Amino acid sequence: MTTASAAASGWNPERLPRQDGKTFVVTGGHAGIGYWVSEQLARAGARVVIAGRTQKKLAAARDAILARKPDALVDGVRLDLASLASVREAAEELSALPRIDGLLENAGTVMASRKREETADGFESMFGVNHLGHFLLTALLYPRIRSSGGRVVTMGSGATRLTKIRLDDLQSTEGKFSAWRAYGQSKHATQAFGFELDRRLRAAGSPATALVAHPGAVRDGTTPKRRGVIEPTIRQRLADHTIFFITRGKDVGAWPMVRAATDPAAEGGQYWGPRGFGSGQPRLNTPVEIDRSPELGRELWARSEEWVGEEFVVD
Repeated sequence: MTTASAAASGWNPERLPRQDGKTFVVTGGHAGIGYWVSEQLARAGARVVIAGRTQKKLAAARDAILARKPDALVDGVRLDLASLASVREAAEELSALPRIDGLLENAGTVMASRKREETADGFESMFGVNHLGHFLLTALLYPRIRSSGGRVVTMGSGATRLTKIRLDDLQSTEGKFSAWRAYGQSKHATQAFGFELDRRLRAAGSPATALVAHPGAVRDGTTPKRRGVIEPTIRQRLADHTIFFITRGKDVGAWPMVRAATDPAAEGGQYWGPRGFGSGQPRLNTPVEIDRSPELGRELWARSEEWVGEEFVVD
């Protein structure tokens, strides 16, 4: 998409609304889509706090952003969503920020193994990282987000259209393990959490808002290079441009989350995604019906509180 055609639709991802004075926390902002979320927000003048697993990766992402915008305000906080102890440590550090205008819950793990794996706390890894770690982080940072009138944006996935969620087996312990089903369940959970959070924020009259985004189909091989962060090989570029020619890069995959976080007209409960399959301007999409279910949202919320050992009261 050209800059001109983007501008004609009323939203130009290359010229975002200025975000000076705002602070955004981006989980997984050191790699993939999360890096591009971080870079795009920093280019718009925001202070970006990247939350990621290692100091080396955090430093590489910061250096890549500063190489393109030397005056960018970029910090890093260590966060391992596979460990509730790490989530609590990161939340304590992040709570010291003067304000949090956006908590962008981008980080996630995608079918890393065909076998069932567990987090440090014994949860199925994809469900634990993609949903439970973010649930706890949101609960702990909510007071700061509320005081700033900030936005929480959870990252969903088109995989929710191809999988089902089973409340009786959220930890994927029954039957033969399917990495695809477990991943789909984790993304149903992130979406359902975002919509349930929105309902609770509205009911409480909170100044904070919650939205959900999904990136569409994106590939490394169609993504611009950033030294130390994303460096597609020639083979990846040839394969992705040939086999996945309808997809776009992860820089484009960041657009829906960035728009949900920064568009002055965006509202709580909205679902942002690409216009086409893996490409196009970010626009309002329609999620699968089950993820908007208040019954699913309430049950998932209650179980999540129990599993992470933290009551999440929205006031």
